[in-house]
Amino acid sequence: MEAFSLKLKRSAAELWRQELGHPFVQGIGRGDLEEEKFRFYLKQDYLFLLDYCRVFALAVSRSESEEEMAFFESLLHATLRHEMDLHRDYAVKFGIERREMEAEPYGAATYSYTRHLLESARSERLEGLLAALLPCSLGYWEIGCKLKEAGRPGNPLYAEWIDMYSCQEFGDLAQEMCRRFDLRCRDLPLRDLKRFEGLFLRSVRYEIDFWEMSWRMRY
Repeated sequence: MEAFSLKLKRSAAELWRQELGHPFVQGIGRGDLEEEKFRFYLKQDYLFLLDYCRVFALAVSRSESEEEMAFFESLLHATLRHEMDLHRDYAVKFGIERREMEAEPYGAATYSYTRHLLESARSERLEGLLAALLPCSLGYWEIGCKLKEAGRPGNPLYAEWIDMYSCQEFGDLAQEMCRRFDLRCRDLPLRDLKRFEGLFLRSVRYEIDFWEMSWRMRY
């Protein structure tokens, strides 16, 4: 029996291709993306990651078991104490100081995407929240792996970004989210699965909007 997460990816196949083929993503892969565009992306991604941490904190508070709380706490820790530290260190290499990131206003895509995730964390059952979260974790891991397979670019800063999101640790977390999501979705009624599909697809579209916003540097 096909895992539900694979069915969702198949339903979003065209959107998934659009994301991987987006000129911003391909520019990272080639190493020739304009640095100004990437600086814009880094500042918006900082805001996104702060809200991403809040989403995991909400998930901890809504978990139904100690084991489940520990899992979402591990995602919170990995984001807040690992990915955020890497992000700040990486931003410094582009000449972006922390206070500059903290003063950055939300772009429309950043705000819409994070409100979608926060609302899912507050009002959806955990299966629905995982459905909304998977396009980010799976999408970044797949992008990182595909770009690495194509050959790391000569630009060391973009190569470092690819290495970060193609690493095994990041992939393990994405796969564990899928495993838990698939396990929880077993035997659920079709009406619930359709709602989760809607949450998943909305997040995939927001991922594309985020790349497009960064490409055009448009708030």
